[in-house]
Amino acid sequence: MSDGATMGSRPQQGGPESGPQGQERWLLPEPPLVLELTEVGLQDIAQVGGKNASLGEMMQQLTPRGIRVPTGFATTAHAYRTFIASAGLEEKLREIFRDLDIEDVNNLRHRGKAARALILHTPFPLELQRAITEAYLTLCARYGSDTDVAVRSSATAEDLPDASFAGQQETYLNVHGVQGVLDACHRCFASLFTDRAISYRQIKGFDHFQVALSVGVQKMVRSDLACSGVMFSIDPETGFKDAVLITAAYGLGENVVQGIVNPDEYVVFKPTLKQGFSPILSRKLGSKELKMIYDEGGSRFTKNVAVPDSLRKQFALKDEEILTLARWACLIEEHYSAQRGQFTPMDIEWAKDGITGELFIVQARPETVQSQKASNLLKTYRLTHPETKPQPLVRGRAVGEAIGQGTARVILDVRKLDQFRPGEVLVTDKTDPDWEPIMKKASAIVTNQGGRTCHAAIIARELGIPAIVGSENATQLLSSGQPITVSCAEGEEGRVYPGLLPYEVSEIPLENLPRPRTQLMMNIGNPEKAFGLSGIPCDGVGLARLEFIIANHIQVHPLALLNYEQAVKEEPKLAELTYQYPDKPEYFVDKLAQGVSTIAAAFYPKPVIVRLSDFKSNEYAHLLGGSRYEPCEENPMIGWRGASRYYDPRYQPGFALECRAMKRVRDEMGLTNVVLMIPFCRTPEEGRKVLAEMARHGLVRGENGLQVYVMCELPSNVILADEFCKIFDGFSIGSNDLTQLTLGLDRDSALVSHLFDERDEAVKRMIAQVIATVKGQGRKIGICGQAPSDYPDFARFLVKQGIDSISLNPDSLLKTLLLVAEAEQSSILSKEVA
Repeated sequence: MSDGATMGSRPQQGGPESGPQGQERWLLPEPPLVLELTEVGLQDIAQVGGKNASLGEMMQQLTPRGIRVPTGFATTAHAYRTFIASAGLEEKLREIFRDLDIEDVNNLRHRGKAARALILHTPFPLELQRAITEAYLTLCARYGSDTDVAVRSSATAEDLPDASFAGQQETYLNVHGVQGVLDACHRCFASLFTDRAISYRQIKGFDHFQVALSVGVQKMVRSDLACSGVMFSIDPETGFKDAVLITAAYGLGENVVQGIVNPDEYVVFKPTLKQGFSPILSRKLGSKELKMIYDEGGSRFTKNVAVPDSLRKQFALKDEEILTLARWACLIEEHYSAQRGQFTPMDIEWAKDGITGELFIVQARPETVQSQKASNLLKTYRLTHPETKPQPLVRGRAVGEAIGQGTARVILDVRKLDQFRPGEVLVTDKTDPDWEPIMKKASAIVTNQGGRTCHAAIIARELGIPAIVGSENATQLLSSGQPITVSCAEGEEGRVYPGLLPYEVSEIPLENLPRPRTQLMMNIGNPEKAFGLSGIPCDGVGLARLEFIIANHIQVHPLALLNYEQAVKEEPKLAELTYQYPDKPEYFVDKLAQGVSTIAAAFYPKPVIVRLSDFKSNEYAHLLGGSRYEPCEENPMIGWRGASRYYDPRYQPGFALECRAMKRVRDEMGLTNVVLMIPFCRTPEEGRKVLAEMARHGLVRGENGLQVYVMCELPSNVILADEFCKIFDGFSIGSNDLTQLTLGLDRDSALVSHLFDERDEAVKRMIAQVIATVKGQGRKIGICGQAPSDYPDFARFLVKQGIDSISLNPDSLLKTLLLVAEAEQSSILSKEVA
């Protein structure tokens, strides 16, 4: 190894030199051209760029805690500046950029091409060539001759808290040999002037000639033989801080980053993970059509090959690997947060070595979108006439929660970017950083390929525009000039509608909101919206319905899964839905547990009251395989529903699957904030039977803090409230069914709909009576019906009766919160006057 000016430990002081009249003077040492990654840390961003500084930081601080990072070396900013100065390149580059106009795509393209050519045609100084060669040969001495390495650019202005520069410069994988490494380093230097990097720096206000480029050279992780991906220590769509999102696909990670494949997605809940539980909230299978592998003996470093169908239908990661990566994400986030003195969510790239089976972290940078958003303002988008919206033209993964619209512009070739006009919707196969100059001008983006961590998704979040990725066929179904609306405001599925649909945007300041005595809770059925809704100030979830999860995420009658061999003959779709589950009933348990745990995690540790299934027999019959197991009832509304099914031998096995799912959520995932609630329980004796059935499956009231509530929706629940109090921990008034059964009308019948009114005096007396009885017995009572959302006077009535909680639909919660606070204040004043 040569002296410190090329490679090795950085000199700490200068050395003496004879000066005039024999006096000694001290000279500062020449800064090194190359440093081992283990020699650098976060304090060295100016020296080796954000990416390399971060790698060194993790090697020094987190490798002892079990996180693996591949070793390597980095050229320094001094090396780059030495190269630029030695050939007098700065003056020539300044001349190239003299009339730069990043708004003119052709101007930008011409200037970028000229700058890169100038650098590539200027050879490296000999001392820089020697320093890189020696460092690479040191790696070869450890790993073998012609060691395969990744050569990554690391700009000195990248990976800052408010500017990511993600993908602005080039990366080269599977580089071999001294000359290969030198060539790749040279190309990385030139990539400081890619079109997208020039544009991004100009927008962010960075001086092109103050930014330097470091190159990181790392031993390759053989993920070409396994899998790789990206993870965020925060939900990148909603900013929910307590989740880790992991994406995974086969082969080298560039396909995931660039959005070439639709990867698997996994979500893990951080708080109970740290407590030792296994809270994988969701697993979503990606199509993973291609994988990037080494191009052995070919003309390129890497190539893409098709993934066999059998592998595409399997998850790329095992559960323990998912949990390991999530634990690492937590450790990395905690370390960087401590270093910065503030919460710092992270954007992390990982890889699995197919030879050793080991996981590695290959990159980590601060997340720069959600961490910069104001947390005291709730901004929501809503189609104003959702009941009249047309059928979507295209569906895919929603990025963000906004709505955008304009005329579509379909572009499949990066050389045709000059066709794009500001305000159009960009429709393309996928994007990479070369597309960024026009992405910032788009009203929305739609791509065929990519997942939530692909390039298009990351840049759309950073720009604050809605995007739909992984649509598969948007470029075939949409045409340039076609007016469209891109909606990401309806859950995880993004939808493209024909025409310019009306929508509204509401901004609600969350500061200085009153906190009334009456608890304000939320009604939620869709797990996909839970993280986004968790930012609304509330006291938890008063009603989480299983019906939405069963109908939309599971789609199958539980008894059909328990009798799969017979059911699949009549419903072939069952085989497709349950492909990954050799144990078919486990499909029901797993999907139900994922849906409930996502809602419970979003509001943890606040209570989340989960109502067990309350389908009517006609609704159950519509599930796949359901018609075989359901009777034909004249009036299902008051028939075989709720509690009466759970202990009935005809449905007991199906209810057992629900119990298994709830036990998994509480015991294996650690989400003990889940409160279970029994619907349509006609008698106290029926309640005891249900509790006994639950206990058979490990859900014992009182054990592990389990509380069990009952819906109060029948006159018998009101009349015998004191008896129900002996066996349940709390009540939730279902005002719809209570009104129906108090007034003796079918709420589904248009003939008597004019009589349906929760404010009827008979209904109000029922409610007043049960509140008084339940509170007198020391139990809790709330309401989860629609009435308080619709009628302010009804909400005031409930407050006057002293109800403990009111659970509302999300869109009316804040409005009702203010109303309840006002009603409580009026009640206090009235008592003082009296």
